[in-house]
Amino acid sequence: MKTRGILLLTFFFLLSGYCYGEPLRLVTLQYPPYEFEEQGEVKGIAVEIVEEAFRRMQQPIRIELLPWAKALKKVKNGKADAVFTAFKTHEREKFADYSREILIDQTVSLFVRKDSKVIFDGDLEKLSRYKFGVVRNISYGKIFDDAVRNGYIPHIDVAETGQMNMQRLMEGRFDILISNRYGAFYILKKLDKLDRVKELTPAIESVPSYIAFTKKKDLVPVRNTFDSTLREMMNDGTYEKILRSYLP
Repeated sequence: MKTRGILLLTFFFLLSGYCYGEPLRLVTLQYPPYEFEEQGEVKGIAVEIVEEAFRRMQQPIRIELLPWAKALKKVKNGKADAVFTAFKTHEREKFADYSREILIDQTVSLFVRKDSKVIFDGDLEKLSRYKFGVVRNISYGKIFDDAVRNGYIPHIDVAETGQMNMQRLMEGRFDILISNRYGAFYILKKLDKLDRVKELTPAIESVPSYIAFTKKKDLVPVRNTFDSTLREMMNDGTYEKILRSYLP
Protein backbone atom coordinates (compact mmCIF):
# COMPACT_ATOMS: atom_id res chain seq x y z
CA MET A 1 0.00 0.00 0.00
CA LYS A 2 2.89 2.37 0.81
CA THR A 3 4.45 1.82 -2.62
CA ARG A 4 1.08 2.35 -4.28
CA GLY A 5 0.71 5.66 -2.46
CA ILE A 6 4.10 6.85 -3.66
CA LEU A 7 3.26 5.85 -7.23
CA LEU A 8 -0.03 7.77 -7.06
CA LEU A 9 1.74 10.87 -5.74
CA THR A 10 4.30 10.60 -8.52
CA PHE A 11 1.48 10.27 -11.08
CA PHE A 12 -0.18 13.47 -9.85
CA PHE A 13 3.21 15.16 -9.77
CA LEU A 14 3.71 14.24 -13.44
CA LEU A 15 0.31 15.73 -14.24
CA SER A 16 1.28 18.97 -12.51
CA GLY A 17 3.55 19.80 -15.44
CA TYR A 18 6.77 20.32 -13.51
CA CYS A 19 8.39 16.96 -14.18
CA TYR A 20 10.66 16.72 -17.23
CA GLY A 21 10.17 20.44 -17.90
CA GLU A 22 12.36 23.35 -16.96
CA PRO A 23 14.65 22.63 -14.00
CA LEU A 24 13.34 23.75 -10.64
CA ARG A 25 15.43 26.63 -9.36
CA LEU A 26 16.67 25.83 -5.87
CA VAL A 27 18.63 28.28 -3.76
CA THR A 28 20.73 27.76 -0.66
CA LEU A 29 23.72 29.30 1.06
CA GLN A 30 27.40 28.55 1.54
CA TYR A 31 26.96 26.50 4.71
CA PRO A 32 29.44 23.61 4.86
CA PRO A 33 29.19 20.69 5.32
CA TYR A 34 25.53 20.95 4.30
CA GLU A 35 25.93 23.10 1.18
CA PHE A 36 29.14 24.46 -0.29
CA GLU A 37 30.97 25.02 -3.55
CA GLU A 38 34.22 23.23 -4.29
CA GLN A 39 36.07 23.54 -7.60
CA GLY A 40 32.96 24.93 -9.24
CA GLU A 41 30.68 22.13 -8.01
CA VAL A 42 27.94 22.45 -5.39
CA LYS A 43 28.35 19.72 -2.78
CA GLY A 44 27.32 18.83 0.75
CA ILE A 45 25.11 16.61 2.87
CA ALA A 46 21.88 18.45 2.12
CA VAL A 47 22.79 18.86 -1.54
CA GLU A 48 23.25 15.11 -1.99
CA ILE A 49 19.97 14.36 -0.21
CA VAL A 50 18.04 16.89 -2.30
CA GLU A 51 19.67 15.80 -5.56
CA GLU A 52 18.89 12.14 -4.89
CA ALA A 53 15.25 12.89 -4.04
CA PHE A 54 14.67 14.90 -7.21
CA ARG A 55 16.58 12.32 -9.26
CA ARG A 56 14.09 9.68 -8.08
CA MET A 57 11.27 12.07 -8.92
CA GLN A 58 12.77 12.50 -12.40
CA GLN A 59 12.65 16.25 -11.86
CA PRO A 60 15.60 18.33 -13.15
CA ILE A 61 16.92 20.92 -10.70
CA ARG A 62 19.46 23.72 -10.68
CA ILE A 63 21.05 24.68 -7.35
CA GLU A 64 22.46 28.17 -6.77
CA LEU A 65 24.48 29.32 -3.76
CA LEU A 66 23.55 32.83 -2.61
CA PRO A 67 23.82 35.03 0.47
CA TRP A 68 21.02 33.81 2.72
CA ALA A 69 19.01 37.03 2.68
CA LYS A 70 19.05 37.05 -1.13
CA ALA A 71 18.08 33.36 -1.28
CA LEU A 72 15.04 33.96 0.93
CA LYS A 73 14.04 37.02 -1.09
CA LYS A 74 14.11 35.02 -4.34
CA VAL A 75 11.74 32.42 -2.85
CA LYS A 76 9.51 35.14 -1.41
CA ASN A 77 9.06 36.85 -4.80
CA GLY A 78 8.87 33.61 -6.80
CA LYS A 79 12.17 34.03 -8.65
CA ALA A 80 13.34 30.76 -7.07
CA ASP A 81 11.20 27.66 -6.59
CA ALA A 82 12.57 26.44 -3.26
CA VAL A 83 15.17 27.09 -0.59
CA PHE A 84 17.04 24.71 1.73
CA THR A 85 18.14 24.10 4.51
CA ALA A 86 15.67 26.47 6.15
CA PHE A 87 14.62 26.61 9.77
CA LYS A 88 10.87 27.09 10.17
CA THR A 89 9.80 30.55 11.31
CA HIS A 90 6.40 32.26 11.37
CA GLU A 91 7.61 34.97 8.99
CA ARG A 92 8.94 32.49 6.41
CA GLU A 93 5.77 30.40 6.51
CA LYS A 94 3.94 33.41 5.09
CA PHE A 95 5.68 33.00 1.73
CA ALA A 96 6.94 29.40 1.70
CA ASP A 97 5.41 25.92 1.92
CA TYR A 98 7.73 23.79 4.04
CA SER A 99 8.28 20.10 3.50
CA ARG A 100 6.52 18.05 6.15
CA GLU A 101 9.53 15.75 6.38
CA ILE A 102 12.62 17.12 8.13
CA LEU A 103 15.49 17.47 5.69
CA ILE A 104 18.20 17.55 8.39
CA ASP A 105 18.27 18.09 12.16
CA GLN A 106 20.93 20.66 13.06
CA THR A 107 22.50 20.97 16.50
CA VAL A 108 23.16 24.59 17.43
CA SER A 109 26.08 25.26 19.80
CA LEU A 110 28.19 28.09 21.17
CA PHE A 111 31.91 28.40 20.36
CA VAL A 112 34.65 30.48 21.97
CA ARG A 113 38.40 30.89 21.59
CA LYS A 114 40.44 28.15 23.25
CA ASP A 115 41.71 30.47 26.00
CA SER A 116 38.26 31.93 26.76
CA LYS A 117 37.01 31.89 30.35
CA VAL A 118 33.34 32.01 29.29
CA ILE A 119 31.24 29.39 31.09
CA PHE A 120 27.81 28.29 29.87
CA ASP A 121 25.29 26.38 31.99
CA GLY A 122 22.41 26.51 29.51
CA ASP A 123 21.07 29.93 30.55
CA LEU A 124 21.66 32.46 27.75
CA GLU A 125 20.64 35.40 29.97
CA LYS A 126 23.83 34.87 31.98
CA LEU A 127 25.84 35.63 28.83
CA SER A 128 24.19 38.98 28.14
CA ARG A 129 27.38 40.99 28.75
CA TYR A 130 29.22 39.21 25.92
CA LYS A 131 29.21 40.03 22.21
CA PHE A 132 27.93 37.28 19.91
CA GLY A 133 28.88 36.65 16.29
CA VAL A 134 26.08 35.68 13.90
CA VAL A 135 25.56 35.35 10.14
CA ARG A 136 23.15 37.84 8.60
CA ASN A 137 19.52 36.64 8.35
CA ILE A 138 20.29 33.20 9.76
CA SER A 139 17.81 31.74 12.24
CA TYR A 140 19.54 29.79 15.02
CA GLY A 141 16.36 28.25 16.38
CA LYS A 142 13.66 29.50 18.71
CA ILE A 143 15.73 29.59 21.92
CA PHE A 144 18.50 31.85 20.62
CA ASP A 145 16.27 33.89 18.29
CA ASP A 146 13.90 34.65 21.19
CA ALA A 147 16.83 35.59 23.44
CA VAL A 148 17.97 38.16 20.87
CA ARG A 149 14.44 39.42 20.24
CA ASN A 150 13.78 39.84 23.97
CA GLY A 151 17.01 41.74 24.55
CA TYR A 152 18.84 39.06 26.54
CA ILE A 153 21.59 39.07 23.88
CA PRO A 154 22.01 42.79 23.14
CA HIS A 155 25.53 42.76 21.66
CA ILE A 156 25.70 41.30 18.14
CA ASP A 157 28.37 41.29 15.42
CA VAL A 158 26.97 40.38 11.98
CA ALA A 159 28.96 38.63 9.24
CA GLU A 160 27.95 37.57 5.74
CA THR A 161 29.29 33.97 5.89
CA GLY A 162 30.10 31.30 8.45
CA GLN A 163 33.81 31.38 7.58
CA MET A 164 33.96 35.15 8.04
CA ASN A 165 32.19 34.72 11.37
CA MET A 166 34.73 32.14 12.53
CA GLN A 167 37.67 34.30 11.48
CA ARG A 168 36.23 37.23 13.42
CA LEU A 169 35.95 35.05 16.53
CA MET A 170 39.62 34.09 16.29
CA GLU A 171 40.57 37.74 15.71
CA GLY A 172 38.74 38.75 18.90
CA ARG A 173 36.02 40.83 17.20
CA PHE A 174 33.49 39.23 19.54
CA ASP A 175 33.37 36.74 22.42
CA ILE A 176 31.00 33.95 21.41
CA LEU A 177 30.08 32.44 18.06
CA ILE A 178 26.79 30.61 17.59
CA SER A 179 26.72 28.03 14.84
CA ASN A 180 25.57 24.69 13.64
CA ARG A 181 27.99 22.27 15.33
CA TYR A 182 29.11 20.40 12.23
CA GLY A 183 29.31 23.59 10.21
CA ALA A 184 31.66 25.16 12.76
CA PHE A 185 33.93 22.13 12.91
CA TYR A 186 33.98 21.85 9.14
CA ILE A 187 35.15 25.46 8.81
CA LEU A 188 37.80 25.01 11.52
CA LYS A 189 39.10 21.88 9.81
CA LYS A 190 39.30 23.66 6.44
CA LEU A 191 41.19 26.55 8.09
CA ASP A 192 43.41 24.09 10.02
CA LYS A 193 42.41 25.91 13.22
CA LEU A 194 40.79 23.14 15.28
CA ASP A 195 43.20 23.98 18.11
CA ARG A 196 42.05 27.63 18.30
CA VAL A 197 38.36 27.21 19.19
CA LYS A 198 36.32 25.12 21.62
CA GLU A 199 32.63 24.23 21.86
CA LEU A 200 30.70 25.15 24.98
CA THR A 201 28.29 22.64 26.47
CA PRO A 202 25.41 22.08 26.67
CA ALA A 203 24.24 22.71 23.10
CA ILE A 204 21.52 25.35 22.66
CA GLU A 205 19.12 23.00 20.88
CA SER A 206 18.68 20.63 17.97
CA VAL A 207 16.70 22.41 15.27
CA PRO A 208 14.98 20.72 12.31
CA SER A 209 15.66 22.25 8.89
CA TYR A 210 13.59 21.79 5.74
CA ILE A 211 13.24 22.50 2.06
CA ALA A 212 10.60 25.21 1.53
CA PHE A 213 8.79 25.96 -1.74
CA THR A 214 7.61 29.38 -2.89
CA LYS A 215 3.90 30.13 -2.54
CA LYS A 216 4.05 32.23 -5.71
CA LYS A 217 3.56 29.03 -7.73
CA ASP A 218 1.47 25.89 -7.33
CA LEU A 219 4.28 23.66 -6.06
CA VAL A 220 2.32 21.78 -3.41
CA PRO A 221 2.25 18.59 -5.58
CA VAL A 222 6.04 18.85 -5.87
CA ARG A 223 6.38 19.33 -2.12
CA ASN A 224 4.16 16.33 -1.41
CA THR A 225 6.08 14.07 -3.78
CA PHE A 226 9.37 15.26 -2.32
CA ASP A 227 8.10 14.29 1.16
CA SER A 228 7.16 10.78 0.07
CA THR A 229 10.47 10.35 -1.76
CA LEU A 230 12.47 11.52 1.25
CA ARG A 231 10.63 9.01 3.45
CA GLU A 232 11.49 6.31 0.92
CA MET A 233 15.18 7.30 1.12
CA MET A 234 15.06 7.08 4.92
CA ASN A 235 13.42 3.66 4.81
CA ASP A 236 15.84 2.13 2.31
CA GLY A 237 19.00 3.40 4.06
CA THR A 238 20.07 5.93 1.41
CA TYR A 239 19.56 8.90 3.72
CA GLU A 240 21.70 7.45 6.51
CA LYS A 241 24.42 6.47 4.03
CA ILE A 242 24.72 10.07 2.83
CA LEU A 243 24.94 11.37 6.42
CA ARG A 244 27.65 8.86 7.34
CA SER A 245 29.74 9.86 4.33
CA TYR A 246 30.14 13.41 5.71
CA LEU A 247 29.89 13.31 9.49
CA PRO A 248 32.68 12.20 11.84
